[in-house]
Amino acid sequence: MITDIHTHHVPKGWPDLGWPGAPRLRIDSEREAMILVGDKEFRRVQDDCWDPEARARTMGVDRQVVSPTPVFFAYDRPAGEAVRAARVFNDLSLEICADERFIPFCQVPLQDPDLACEELDRCLANGHRGVEIGNHVGDRDLDDEGVVQFLQHCADRNAPVFVHPWDLPSGPRVDRWMAQWLVGMPAETHLSILAMILGGVFDRVPESLRICFAHGGGSFAFWLGRFENAWHRRNDVIGTSEHPPSHYLDRFSVDSVVFDERALRLLVDTMGEDRVMLGSDFPYPLGETPVGAVVREAAFLSDEARARILGGNAAIFLGEHRES
Repeated sequence: MITDIHTHHVPKGWPDLGWPGAPRLRIDSEREAMILVGDKEFRRVQDDCWDPEARARTMGVDRQVVSPTPVFFAYDRPAGEAVRAARVFNDLSLEICADERFIPFCQVPLQDPDLACEELDRCLANGHRGVEIGNHVGDRDLDDEGVVQFLQHCADRNAPVFVHPWDLPSGPRVDRWMAQWLVGMPAETHLSILAMILGGVFDRVPESLRICFAHGGGSFAFWLGRFENAWHRRNDVIGTSEHPPSHYLDRFSVDSVVFDERALRLLVDTMGEDRVMLGSDFPYPLGETPVGAVVREAAFLSDEARARILGGNAAIFLGEHRES
């Protein structure tokens, strides 16, 4: 069962979210639409974002984990507005994911941990299998007490967590060349893994928490050696975790969407073959096409390792099988 754990949806329409400049959709044709944030065009999308049949024709795998598109998180809005947005998109996602090939993950108002826990519980009761969260809430990273409270709740509810970078820094140096996506996303994801480790989150949340970071964990695998060196040599500055960074590699997973066999080899060598899962970022243009090509063609992978990455690890992440 080949499972893509990193895909997104956009409903074909939704009610007014209730604040000026809230995201909306301009329908340009039967198959195409434009996400607008205020009056600014954010992203062109096609019917494979909302139409299960269109998704099925091009997804290239047996099933997908389908998560929200992060622009709809509304973490920068008052919590009540973020709850409304979450409920709207979560309920619409169940319509998109009525086909058993599509596994819905919800969103929550992460800026308010109590409301986030309530919305997660509502969604799990309605059929969602897990939750996607952004990698920060303003200046609060994943070691924020409220976020940790929510992650502990996810562990208690046996709900897998998918972490996606969002709300990237803007400015003259990163607003050209798609640098927000090419540099900002890997850096943001790396920073969030550091926050989980150095902020002591993995020392505080149960080992049962299943959490995965998008985009191959960003630049984390490449710079683990630098991170490890700093922990040992400047422990007076960054030694806030109980153990060195390498101790926590079995506490989280990453997806495989790194686009290059050499990068995938480093990822598997660093994380282990049981901590990498197939991901594509479907259906967006910067996603991997065809889905899973690098994993399928990687000469260094054994058949067993390839099977784990293509589906076996996802089954464990989703709570369908136990780790061996």
